[in-house]
Amino acid sequence: MQKIPTVHVEAASTLAVVVSSNEPLLFLSDDLKVIAASASFCQAFDIDPGTVCGQSLSEIGNGEWAMPKLASLLKATASGSATIEVYEIDFQRPNQKTRQLVVNARTLDDGDIDHIRLLLAITDVTDMRAEARLKDDLVRDNAILLQEVQHRVANSLQIIASVLMQSARRVQSEEARGHLHNAHHRVMSIAALQRQLSTSNGGKVELRTYFTQLCQSLGASMIADPDRLSIQVTVDDSAVDADVSVRLGLVVTELVINALKHAFPDERPGAIVIDYRSSGDDWTLSVTDNGIGMPAGSEAPKAGLGTGIVEALVKTLDGDIQLSDACPGTAVTISHRESAGSRDISTAA
Repeated sequence: MQKIPTVHVEAASTLAVVVSSNEPLLFLSDDLKVIAASASFCQAFDIDPGTVCGQSLSEIGNGEWAMPKLASLLKATASGSATIEVYEIDFQRPNQKTRQLVVNARTLDDGDIDHIRLLLAITDVTDMRAEARLKDDLVRDNAILLQEVQHRVANSLQIIASVLMQSARRVQSEEARGHLHNAHHRVMSIAALQRQLSTSNGGKVELRTYFTQLCQSLGASMIADPDRLSIQVTVDDSAVDADVSVRLGLVVTELVINALKHAFPDERPGAIVIDYRSSGDDWTLSVTDNGIGMPAGSEAPKAGLGTGIVEALVKTLDGDIQLSDACPGTAVTISHRESAGSRDISTAA
């Protein structure tokens, strides 16, 4: 018979705890021989409880515990030069699938000052790791599916925009042509958002990139001479939820369209600047042009569809609208504060 390592009388209680533990535990001597093993350990790893005591760790079972790196770490723990807090191993047995185990070990003072004892705890995390991988796969698949849907929506919006432009070229009425052009620009605003969403993370939209793409699209379709008119974007690193970005994008679209239509008559050169800044939950969006400014009195234009769209959108954003003289030109500033209300503007679009 194998000689079981001598155990100090005060270790009796420790042995009882180990043997009766519901968790897989090994009680080891400093030379890595088994003093005791919990019944749960023997059951989990198909080991005969009557053969385990007195064996070296490397001899347990069919030798599957003969792991040089684990043995080295255990000896270092016994000497006090290392600790095993969370050490993950791949546990392999013949004709069985590999299991992922997490082990931790510590020295145990059982009253025998002449011998170092080790308590080794083993946790099987195979199912946990498999569930985590499945969850990661599902998240990745859903993200890919969402990006594909957004890509298809963006393509569909591009087709709709093209149809609107073709219709605008065929109609004879200038008023109808203008409405179709405006509808085209609004669709392109949403299409630019969808392109941005397809590359964003967590449903957040980076406004600098979004507004830049949006204004590039508006400029390409409405500015015949880029040397005469330009649209500039100065936006901080703000990122907002997709539904908020939709409303902000439509507001920018309407205000830019309005400025391009009214601020630069008679081939007047100029620029439109879109600026967005945020601090916590507060933010400010401004669209400023250096055009002719807003006519006053009887020459002031009547509110159009664009004005109604802007006012409705800003109301849903809990924003406050201010119209001011930019000297030269016009500035429309929309700000959101915790206690802010909404005011009306009377710009034509």
